[in-house]
Amino acid sequence: MFTSSHSAARRRALGAATAAALALTLVACGSSSESSMPGMDHGTKPSASSTPRVTPSTGGMPGMDHMADGSGLSDTEHGFRLTSRDMTLPAGGHAAYRFTVTGPDRKPVTDFAVDQTKRMHFYAIRADLTGFQHIHPTMAEGGAWTARPASLAPGSWRLFASFTPDSGAGRGRALVLSRTVTVPGAAARVPLPAAASTAETDGYTVAVKGKPMAGMAHPLIVTITRNGKPVAGLQPYLDSYAHLTAFHEGDTAFAHLHPQTKVNGDHGGPELSFHAELPKSGNWRLFLQFRTGGKLHTAALTLHVG
Repeated sequence: MFTSSHSAARRRALGAATAAALALTLVACGSSSESSMPGMDHGTKPSASSTPRVTPSTGGMPGMDHMADGSGLSDTEHGFRLTSRDMTLPAGGHAAYRFTVTGPDRKPVTDFAVDQTKRMHFYAIRADLTGFQHIHPTMAEGGAWTARPASLAPGSWRLFASFTPDSGAGRGRALVLSRTVTVPGAAARVPLPAAASTAETDGYTVAVKGKPMAGMAHPLIVTITRNGKPVAGLQPYLDSYAHLTAFHEGDTAFAHLHPQTKVNGDHGGPELSFHAELPKSGNWRLFLQFRTGGKLHTAALTLHVG
């Protein structure tokens, strides 16, 4: 009698253990990743409450510029895309680069906000960070833009379009998109000048003070002198006394450094303040544009970011 009762109790215990194991197995299966092929992420994932939601990039074909990273090194971001049929441009003369910006609805964008007096800022830079050009293209009816960069040397170039949509889902969002083109011919790579705090252009000396760190906001102070004397007669250019653009050595990542000095007639300088937030460490090539006596000047120098 004792033996029979003991066996029945043992069977009930085994049955309960089996049911518990089965329940745990079902729970584990229900909480596992849907992807379980070799090489896929099928490990334990944090709970949804502790993991930020990430929207995947819209594209991934090798060789395409679809991986947005906030540095302008993509032709697609937030559903907006820079499209063009021009894969090459001729060397020398004023080549015409035609492009369109399409929105999340895949239709050409035609409504752009005015930023620093322009609806579109267009930049051209060669892979070795030479040949910098800042252009303001024209838009035809229907959203087709034409930019005319001048004097392109043979080599690989990256072309940036900087703009802010003024309607639709992306209204007010500042975007920088880019594509690459090839200029046929024998390309002689120019070594990047060493990092320096000063540069000369058209008889002016531009000095930059500040040591920015990657990914951190940092002020940069620019001082302009001529023949050792402070220049205090800078004229407004694009709603500021100077326009400062930077490109990263190696990948030509883009950064626009925003001016903080208020404009007050033709009385800019000699000291100008900029808000700098350069996302990557390494060398950046800075291009400072300023106007005096109705003439636009461009100074270039290399800045090292830690």
